[in-house]
Amino acid sequence: MGGFPLRILIVGAGIAGLAVARALRMVGLRPDVTEKLPPAGYADSGLYLPGNAARALRRLGLDGPVRPLGQLIHRQRFLDVAGDPLCEVHLGALWAGVGECRALPRAELHRVLLTGAGGEVRYGVEVGGIDLLPDGVGVTFTDGGTAEYDLLIGADGSGSSIRSIAALGGPARPAGQVVYRGVVRGGPRITEWTALLGQRASFLVMPIGGGRLYCYADEAGTELPADPGARLRELFEPYGSPVPKLLDALDEVCAERTDEVDLGRWSHGRVVLVGDAAHATAPTLSQGAAMALEDAVVLAESLSGTASATAGGVEAALARYESRRRPRTRWVRDRTRDRNRTRDVSPALRDPLLRGRGGRIFGEHYRLLVDPL
Repeated sequence: MGGFPLRILIVGAGIAGLAVARALRMVGLRPDVTEKLPPAGYADSGLYLPGNAARALRRLGLDGPVRPLGQLIHRQRFLDVAGDPLCEVHLGALWAGVGECRALPRAELHRVLLTGAGGEVRYGVEVGGIDLLPDGVGVTFTDGGTAEYDLLIGADGSGSSIRSIAALGGPARPAGQVVYRGVVRGGPRITEWTALLGQRASFLVMPIGGGRLYCYADEAGTELPADPGARLRELFEPYGSPVPKLLDALDEVCAERTDEVDLGRWSHGRVVLVGDAAHATAPTLSQGAAMALEDAVVLAESLSGTASATAGGVEAALARYESRRRPRTRWVRDRTRDRNRTRDVSPALRDPLLRGRGGRIFGEHYRLLVDPL
């Protein structure tokens, strides 16, 4: 151990893991990437990338491949349960000088990242145990294989096994929402991000290109319904336009609980967490992918001058990474909780406030994220 270049293992080949692999390759490092699941396409789902995600993709040199995908989003429209306007956020002004906002199929972003990461992902490979060595990490895989690395990066999501194995934290905590996702083809014509706000529930739709609409809805609670489609219709059939037509056009709906991860530290020895494994929140602000992409940029920058695995260089780089990232991820967590608390406010009290100040209130949730990384 201790030679050049650093031997790095990334566990997880989702958005966070592939973004880190891409960022590390850009600074001359060649990580191994493993994924416990077999290669498979994403479920039919969409993704909204705010301006700070576009900036991170630009830093990763992937803005070009992403540019033809999906659809640009110029404003966010908030409506009440009846479908009447509450407020708008004009995204060009909010993210001026940072980046464009885009909605696209999740699978298309994943393909761009997979190509950009280079190298080969080892699928069906799972870490069963680690040994924290003085200058590295010993890894035992569940198939009995072993290896040693200078650094292990846990990018395995909110349910991270690396977080547990490295004694960085236990299971993710429920964030108190059940979310529903589906894609509509041939539905009503919708050109902007549009959300209808109820009490303890909301319904969001956005265009993701190719005549497709991504529908995302949530309700307060933790119990998953036996029939997500039936529950979605039960909740949202009373909502105003365009929800009824979207419900009629939805063929397949998936439901899942949202999780939150809040840790005292992100690294232990030569093991570090990125993305949802370190700081998952409810997806209310659409910052999950953006935070993972930013993590990748900053971690690679922090490691770029670390030519040797000796003399505490890796540990110092991990400390720099965490100190730069924590203020932003903490902001996202706190603003997410703030916005989620408005779900419990009666629409009779909330809606007049949003009609007067909603655009400014919702735009303020992103203020810190406009600043450079």
